Amino acid sequence: MRYKYQLILLGENLELFDKLKLEISKRFDELKLIQDLLKIITKETISEYSGAEPAYVIYSGHKDDLDIITSDILEKQKLDGNIILPIFREDFIKEIPEIINNINGLKYLNNINQVCNLILEGFELLRKTRKLFISYKRSESSIIAIQLYEALESNNFDVFLDTHSVDKGEDFQDELWHRMTDCDVILMLNTKEFIKSEWCNKELEKAHIKRIGIVHLLWPDCDFERFSQLAHSMKLGNGNFDKPLFSDLSKGRLTTSTVKEVINLVEGARARNLASRQDALITDFTQAGHNNNIELNLQFSRYITQELPTGKRIVYIPTVGIPQSINCQNSQRLIKRIEKKEIDSIHLIYDDMSIRDFWLDHLEWLNERLEIQTIKKRFFMKMSG
Repeated sequence: MRYKYQLILLGENLELFDKLKLEISKRFDELKLIQDLLKIITKETISEYSGAEPAYVIYSGHKDDLDIITSDILEKQKLDGNIILPIFREDFIKEIPEIINNINGLKYLNNINQVCNLILEGFELLRKTRKLFISYKRSESSIIAIQLYEALESNNFDVFLDTHSVDKGEDFQDELWHRMTDCDVILMLNTKEFIKSEWCNKELEKAHIKRIGIVHLLWPDCDFERFSQLAHSMKLGNGNFDKPLFSDLSKGRLTTSTVKEVINLVEGARARNLASRQDALITDFTQAGHNNNIELNLQFSRYITQELPTGKRIVYIPTVGIPQSINCQNSQRLIKRIEKKEIDSIHLIYDDMSIRDFWLDHLEWLNERLEIQTIKKRFFMKMSG
C-alpha cells in the first residue's frame, strides 16, 4: 500500500470542509503530488485511518453537537500525537469542545489558503518556517513596509525587512542576498521610482535565477501593464489607502481589509513557489544522472532514489532554501517511515548560491557529525560535465 497523507475532518461545518477538500486537492496538483496520496477521512470512515501514516485533524463545529464517536476519535488522535487544528467561526469557547480547548485555534475568516498551508506544513510538504522578504524603496513606502512587516509577523511569518532584520556590524549586502535565498516569497512594493531602480532590477534578476516567487503590490501611479500578466500581483487604488489617492502616500497606511488581502495573496503563492524550486533541483539532478548513465527514480513523495547492486537504496531529497539540522532530522524520519527497502544513505540537495560562507561552513560541520548529508547543487551538476 502506498504511503498516504490522511486529512481527518470532524465536526458539523460541512461548508468549510467542502471548500477545504477542493482547495487541498488543488494544492496537491500544484505540488505535483498524485491525488491518490491524499486520503480524506470523516467520522463515518474513521476505520480506514492508519496510525502508521501522517495525519492532520481539523475540528470545526459546535461543542454542543459533539457526539461520543467524535469525542473518542479526538482522544485517539491526541494519543497518536497527530496535529489537531480547531477552527471556529465566532466564539472559540462556545464552538470548541473541552477535549481540545487547550489547543490554539484558528478563526475562519474565509482564509482558506492559510488553512491549507497549515495542513501542508503539518504533512511536511511545506516547510514550517514561513519566510518572507519585503523589497521596497524607503523614501516611498517605509511606513507601509513596516505595517506589512508587523501584520505578517503576527500571522507567523519570519519577515526580512532591512531596517529591522540586519544586525549592526553585519555585511549588509551579503546578509540581504542570504536572507532572500532562504525566503518562500518576495513581497515587492512597486512604487513609481522603485520599479525604475537598479536595485529593483537586481532583486528581480536574483529571484528569477533562484526561482523565488514574487507578490507585486502595484502603487496607483505604477505602470500596471508591465505586471498585468503576473499571477501574483495586486493593483492598489484610492480605496486601499487610509489617505486620499494624491496625498503623500509615503505617510499613509493600507486599510485593514487590504492588509488581509495581501496576506492571503502571499499564502497562496507559497506552495506554488515551493513546487517551482523543487522542480528545478529535481530536473537538474536527474539530468545530471542521465548524462552519466546513472538511473535515478523520482518517487511519489517528491524525492529521488538510486538503486545499488547490493539491493540498498540511496535517497536524495531536494531542499528549498538553506538547509538546517532540523531538515536533516525531519527528512530522515520521513524517509524511514516511507521506505521499505534498506537505505544506504540519505542526502539533502540544495542550491548554495548566495548562501553566506559561515553557513556553508556550518553545513560542512554538520556533515561530519550527522548521518544524513547535505550536497551543494553545483557539486552534483559537475556530474554532467
